Parts: sequence; structure tokens; C-alpha cells
Amino acid sequence: MSARRVMTWYGVWMALLAGAFYAFPAAHIPLWCAIGLSSAGAILYGLFRYRPRRWSPWLWMIVGLLLLSAGDTLYNVMTDVFGQVNPFPSPADMLYLAMYPAVTIGLLGLSKAGAAARDRTVPLDALIVTAGLGLLSWVFLISPQILNQDLTMTQRLVSVAYPLGDILVLATIGRLIAVVPFSPTVALLTVGAVGLMAADVMYGLVQLHGYWTVGGPVDLGWIVFYACWGAAALHPSMAELTTPRVVRPREMRTTHQALLVVFVLIPLLVLVIGVGQGRLQYPMVIVAFVVTTVLLTLGRLFGVINSYRGNTMRTSGIRASNAALMSATTVDGVTWALKRTAERLLPPGNDYRVAMIMNDKGNTSDLFQAGMTTGSQLRFTRSLPPDIAARMGDFEITMICPLALDDRPTGDPHIGVLLIASDENSLSYLQMPMELVASQAALAIERIMLSNEITRHNSEQYFRTLVHNAADVILIIEPDTGRIRYASPSAQTVFGTAELTGKNLSELVAGPHDTLVADLFALAAADDDADTADWTVLRPDGTTVQTEVSCRDLREEPTVGGLVLTLRDVTDQRRMESELTHLAYHDSLTGLANRVRFAERIGQAIARADADGSVVGVLFIDLDDFKVVNDTLGHEHGDRLLRAVGQRLAAVLRTDDVAARLGGDEFAALIEGAPDAATIDEVADRIVAALGEPFTIDDRLVSGAASIGIATSADARSAPELLRQADLALYVAKGEGKGQWRRYQPDLHTAIVERLELRTELDQAIAGKEFTVEFQPIVELRTGVTAGYEALVRWNHPTRGRLLPGEFIEVAEESGQIVAIGTEVLHQAVAAAARWQREAGDGAPYVSINVSARQFRTPGFVSSVHDFLTAEGLPPGRLMLEITESLLLRDDDQVWEDLTELRTTGIRVAIDDFGTGYSSLSYLRHVPLDVVKIDRLFTSTIASSAQQAALVDGIVRLAHTLGLQVIAEGIERTVERDLLSRIGCRYGQGFLFARPLTGEQAITVITEQKVAA
Repeated sequence: MSARRVMTWYGVWMALLAGAFYAFPAAHIPLWCAIGLSSAGAILYGLFRYRPRRWSPWLWMIVGLLLLSAGDTLYNVMTDVFGQVNPFPSPADMLYLAMYPAVTIGLLGLSKAGAAARDRTVPLDALIVTAGLGLLSWVFLISPQILNQDLTMTQRLVSVAYPLGDILVLATIGRLIAVVPFSPTVALLTVGAVGLMAADVMYGLVQLHGYWTVGGPVDLGWIVFYACWGAAALHPSMAELTTPRVVRPREMRTTHQALLVVFVLIPLLVLVIGVGQGRLQYPMVIVAFVVTTVLLTLGRLFGVINSYRGNTMRTSGIRASNAALMSATTVDGVTWALKRTAERLLPPGNDYRVAMIMNDKGNTSDLFQAGMTTGSQLRFTRSLPPDIAARMGDFEITMICPLALDDRPTGDPHIGVLLIASDENSLSYLQMPMELVASQAALAIERIMLSNEITRHNSEQYFRTLVHNAADVILIIEPDTGRIRYASPSAQTVFGTAELTGKNLSELVAGPHDTLVADLFALAAADDDADTADWTVLRPDGTTVQTEVSCRDLREEPTVGGLVLTLRDVTDQRRMESELTHLAYHDSLTGLANRVRFAERIGQAIARADADGSVVGVLFIDLDDFKVVNDTLGHEHGDRLLRAVGQRLAAVLRTDDVAARLGGDEFAALIEGAPDAATIDEVADRIVAALGEPFTIDDRLVSGAASIGIATSADARSAPELLRQADLALYVAKGEGKGQWRRYQPDLHTAIVERLELRTELDQAIAGKEFTVEFQPIVELRTGVTAGYEALVRWNHPTRGRLLPGEFIEVAEESGQIVAIGTEVLHQAVAAAARWQREAGDGAPYVSINVSARQFRTPGFVSSVHDFLTAEGLPPGRLMLEITESLLLRDDDQVWEDLTELRTTGIRVAIDDFGTGYSSLSYLRHVPLDVVKIDRLFTSTIASSAQQAALVDGIVRLAHTLGLQVIAEGIERTVERDLLSRIGCRYGQGFLFARPLTGEQAITVITEQKVAA
């Protein structure tokens, strides 16, 4: 049923009840009760039908109506049933008076709930009017009641309360009219309130001057009140009273100003008239009304001042916003400026949300009223589209400002909408400035869009030129047939022909053609825009070009309508990538696999061996004398040797096997598919034999002999374990001599652990001073007189006893501990020689000390020798340092300078174990030496080999020619001594003369020689 029909039936019903009320006085009690209940029922019906935002104001009004109806019913029962004559006051008056607060609360609720803009002058105006009416009520209604001596105090108070209640209702009605747009509902509420006040005034006058009876004209006012308030709730505009809306500040009309002036002057006029007539009653009450009116007027003045101040601040914020909008170059910049504007205008700490929705394809049409291009509106946030409502947070109300221009070139004025969500007070504060800012934002967005359009047009021309001159090829492909519809000019460079239009793509690309178009769709649908494919383009001349292809599906674009392919020539790039990949897995010098590739292949080989039960072998190959070659012949010759070794190694292995260079002079081999470990041993034999043959490098024969460590999958199940075991086996092979191979055995691990333990014990021995020195005499062969002593190191091991150098020197050399040990030996030997000097004087023997190459090259070695001599007081001539040939093989200027410096100070230098290394007899001419010590290898065979005797004789003769002394080592028989003496070797040492002596034993021998002399 329509609202109009409902209101019509309601009006007819109320008219029938009113007519029956006057026509049938005897039934006035139920009829009057029906009138009151019908009014309350109409409001309740309106609530359920229109479901306003706030129900509570209307519910309070229902309570007021029910209180009034209950009071009337109670009064009628008291008079008609119980026969009371005009009972005043009565319990019914309590119900009447309770009606006023309920109705006032309801009217105030309507005036607050429906106003999104708060004008603080409105309640002040209402209070000024109320004060004026209150004073008039006091003069004409209230004071007569108070002065009526026929009334009791209770009757006076009740009589005064009625006009006060009417004034209160009238004031709230006035406020409602002032703050909400006028509507049929407001009009009906106003008429009903006037009817209530008129009836109450008439009721008061009747009570004052006579007796009131039911069914008189006074009841018409209450009937109007009941009927109008019920009808107000039945009109659809009742929901608008509590619906948020932007209320425009209305300019105060002249009549409004005149009424305010009249009501401001009423208290003064009453005061002046009363004084002039000399009948001023209750002057303090009138003065109170005057003061109240003055204060309200001042409050309104302050409100105007505050409003002006607020407008000034808003103007400043709008000015800053306009500046930001003018400088914005993007839509996001406009959004940021709008957010900053809201932040400036709102009081600090107020929460808010700002969003801007662009009108793309009309998607904002449901956010503003039809034809709305200015102003703003308030909407419940929940009524917005879900995605937009989510952006507005938990605020109940959102203000919507359209961004529109009436004269847009497109014809559609709507650019978008600005949405601001906050509390109602904040929205009322923002409504006017944000509407102004929204219009400026619309201009800014239109400016940006026009600028972008101009830029786009310019860019189209730019990109058209760019496409025609780009190196990349751009093709447009028909999605159904795969034919080329467009090809950029650069396509001729890649495809080798300019005639591409109309050709099928499959004719130009190598590979499977039946899925070519499907592959393009898959490439275009890839989530990552960077996804590409590699194609090989077939040129007419038979050559190929490697290209990188990306695809975009632009079938929906009217200007394209196909698949857009971008092809880039990456032939050189792919070749470089292939070369880099090869370098990443191969040694650049030899071309063999490198360590990374070797480890990868081991893992693959083990996996295959697990499947077929074969054996995998890993061989670590280390060149025995590569360092010597590198030092003597130079790095260039060393690199040539490494390349030659790599070639020979690869030639020995099968095609499926892998040869690798791990670094330096370390090579490796991977043997796959061997039936057993013995097969791998045979490969090791072949490698040792192959590398044992000298290499010819620049017409020189160079040794490439190698030691090999072998590990097999029979003992290890992972690549790291195989590598570790092969390394251990190589370590053992090199320790046992050159040109050998050793396969890993579990007991090798124990030997390696023992060497590591020995290294640890050496550290402890150095710290604990466990090394001591023994001395082996160096005697003159003809006289047997001791000329000097060679210092020999001994280790007093805490558990293994006295250890000779052969048991620990090799480990010390590897670890570098030889430097600390050599320093300790040098210190003890120099100290012992100094003691000999003190005991025997000038006839004391010298001391000869072995110095390792590593110790000699230690920075500061020469100065440390001088420091020891100075500290002990030993003349430099009493010290001889024995060096090995390996120290002299490297072309090291610093070594030669140090040798020269030592000899210059008087310290003698001897070359130990001469003839066992790479030196030749002619080599002695260039070495700064004083003594040559012939190795025991020659001494022990001199008596049995004429060839060895001749060789020793040559060494001695050459040494004498060069002014060098000769000392023969390892003399154990008299025949060896005699032969050496006859060929001119003056000095010798060995067990024939004495075994190594302790320091005290050496002192005893020296003392005895001194006494004998």
C-alpha cells in the first residue's frame, strides 16, 4: 500500500474517532483512548515501514503520546466512574507532566540525528526565543497562577508546570525546524506541537477561571496533536529526519533577524512597562530573564566570531590545497593533496579516510545522484559497493563529493568522486571546504588527463619512429592462422628478407611447428612479463639466427587485434653464454674439466655405479718436480708442461673417463664402469708410465713424473668421501717416493692421523724446549784433529724417547715448524761454540749448522744470526751454515744477497749433500760458497766403483780450483778415508771418527785436544 493511501486511511480513521468522540459523549472514554493509541500505533507502523537510521527519538515520542493518553484515560475514569468533579491536581496531571520530557527528548533526538552540519547559533536562537516566550508565559500564565490565593501550593506548581512544558516543546520544535530541511513530517510535527500548546494554554485558562469539562473545544487541540504526530510518522520523509545529510548554511533572512530582535527586546519591554505602570511583580524574575537574554546574545556574538575564525582557517587550508593541486602532475598526486587538505582542516587527532574513485567507463554512477555535479551527499558506508566500503574503514557515514565539470569535451561531466569517511562532527566541519576543494581537484584532474592525452599523442609519433628504427623485430601474428600481418623494418636483418607479410611463422622458425601458435598463447599468458622463449630463425641463405622472443596477447586491442611478438637477435649472446658455461666447468689452461665439473661427474658416476654394480675410481695426480721446473725454467715453460701433461693424460684415458685439472700441478682422473679395483690400478700404471716419459719443452727434456693417489667406490659411497680418500692416498704415495701410486687402504687413515698427531706434538715440543743438539766431529783426514762439529738436532720425546731428525723433520718441513726448530738449534749451537771458544781459545773448533730453505727465506734470518753471535760473543769465523741445493734453484735475488752478506761478515757457507739434486759441477762457479760437502751416497761407493771415485776426484779438483774446501760425509771405513785423503779431500766426518756427541762430551774432547797440543 502506498504512503499516500496509508495516510488517507489514517486521516479518515482519526476523523471518525474525533466525530464519534463529540457525537457520543457517553463513550468518550474508549474513544479518547483509541485516539491516543492510534497515534502511537501510527508512529510504530512508520518505524517498521520506513526503518529510519535512529529509532530512539520516535520511541520517546511514542512514550510521550502513551503518557498523555494514559493521563486522559485516568482523568476520565476519575470523573465519570468515581464521580469526582474536576479533580486538580490529580494523578493524571503527573502523567501529563511526564509527557513533556519524553516528547522533548524525542524532538531533540530528531534535530541531532538528522543534522550533519552543526550551526552553534541555532540552539542559541532557539534559547533566545524560548526566553522571550517564557517571560510572556510568566507574565500572563504563570504569575497569575502564583498570585491566585484560591489555589493551593500544589495547584500553583502544577499550573506553572504546564506552560513551562509547552515552552520546552515549542523550543525543541523551533530547533528542529532550524537544523533540518523542512518536510511534510516536520510540518505535521510543528502543527501537532502548536495544537498541544494551544490546548494546554486553554486548559490552564479554564482551570484558572472556571472548571474544565470533557468534550469541549479544548480537546480539539489535543486531537490535532495526536493526529498530526501519528501522520508525521506515516509520511516517507520521517526517515529523512535521521538520515545523514549535508545541511547548507542558510543566510539569515530579514524576518529571522527581526524576530530575534523582538524576542531579545521582550524582557526589556516587560521591565520598562512594568516600571512605568508601577505594577512590577517579581522584579528579580524579570531581571533574570533580561540577564539570560543578554548572555545568550553575547554567546551568539562569540559564535559568529568563532565561525569567522574557522572560516579563515579553512580558507588558508583551501589555499594550500589549491597550490598543491596546481602542482600535481598525476592523479595520485591529486589524491595526496586531498588527503593533506582533510588533515589540515580537521582538528588534530581526528581519524578519517579519504579515497578518490575515477569514473572509468561509468563505474561511479551509483555513487552520486543523477545529474549531481556539485555539492555533496552523505551515505551510509554500508550502502556503498563492498570494495569501496572496505576502504572507508569502520565509519558509519561517508561524505561523497562529485568531481565534475559541466563543460567537459567528452560530454560526461563526471570525472570521479571524492569519498571522505569520519565521524559526523568532522564531516560537518569538512563539508563546505571539501566541496570547494573537490571542484578544484576536478579541474586539476582534467588538466592532468588533457596533458597525458597530449603526451600520448606525441608518444605515439615517437614510438612509431622508434619501432621503425629499433633493432628489435616486432611482428603482429594472426592468432588463428599463425600468419604474419605486420613486420617492422628491422625484420629484414634477422630473417634475411623483407617479404614477411602473409607468410606463416612456421616457415621461418626451426623446431616443432604444430604447437607453435599454442606455445605463443602460453608465452603471452605467463604471469611474468619477463618470460621469453628461444627460437632459431632459418634464413634463406641457409644460416640460422638465435633469437629471444616475448609475446603479448593484444587481440582485445582494436588497433592491434593479434599477438605481438618481439624478437631480439641473441646469437652472439648465446655463443658467449656457451663459452662462459664451458669456462665455468673447464680449466682454461689445459681444456680439461675443472674441480666443479669433476665433482659433479663423480656424483653422477656413483649414481650409475649404484645402479649397475660397477666400480668408480678417482685418481689424484700430482707432478713430483713441477716446482723445480717452474722455478728453473719459468712459468711459461711450466704452463707448457701442464698442457702437455693434460694432453697425455687425456690420451691414456677412455672416452667415457674424465681427465681434470684441479689447480696448480694437481690433476685428477675419473674412471667409470670398471669391473673391479684392479682395472683402476692398471689405469694408474699406464698413467705413471705415460707421465714418466720426459716431455720436450723448447728442445729441453723436462720430467713430468707424477705420484698418484687412488680411491674407489668399493671403499667410499659419496663424492666427498672419494675425494678425501684419494687425497690421503696421494699423500702417502708422495711420502714413499716419486713416480708411484698408492690406493687408499683403511690403514692409511691411521698413518695420516699419526702424522697429524706428530705435528701437534711438535708444537708442544717447541713450546716445551724438548729439542737438544748433538755434535758430530769434522776431522782433518791426515791428522785426525777435530776442526769443527756439525750440530745435529735430537728430540727428547716424552713417551717415545730420543728421536732422530728422520722421524720428524719431514713433518716439520711440511707444517713450517722447521723454522722454530731451526732457530732453537741455531741458538743452542752458537751457545755451545761460544763455550768452546772460552775453553780452548784460538784453537777451538767451529760449529756447522744445517739451515732449511724455508728458514733461510724467513724475513730477518740474517739479522737473527748476527744477534745470536753478538749475544754469545762468538766470532763469525767460528760459524758455518749448511744449505741445500733447493735453496739456490729458485731465481731469488734476496737469497743471493743474504748469502753474500753472511760471507762478508766472515760466516762460512757450505752446500750440503752436493750431487744428489739438480746441480752440476759447473753450477759451483756461480754460487757464493766456501765449502762443498760430498754426500754419503758417493763416499760409501768410492772404494768399490772406479767411476764413483773419478766423479769424487772431479768434484774435489773443481772445488779446489774455485777455492772451496771439501768435506766428505758418511765415512765409516778406513779405506774410504785413505782414498779421499789421496785425492785431496782434506776433511771428513762419519762413524769412523766418532758418533754424535753430547755437549759435555764435546767439551771433554776439546779439552783433551788442547792438553795434547
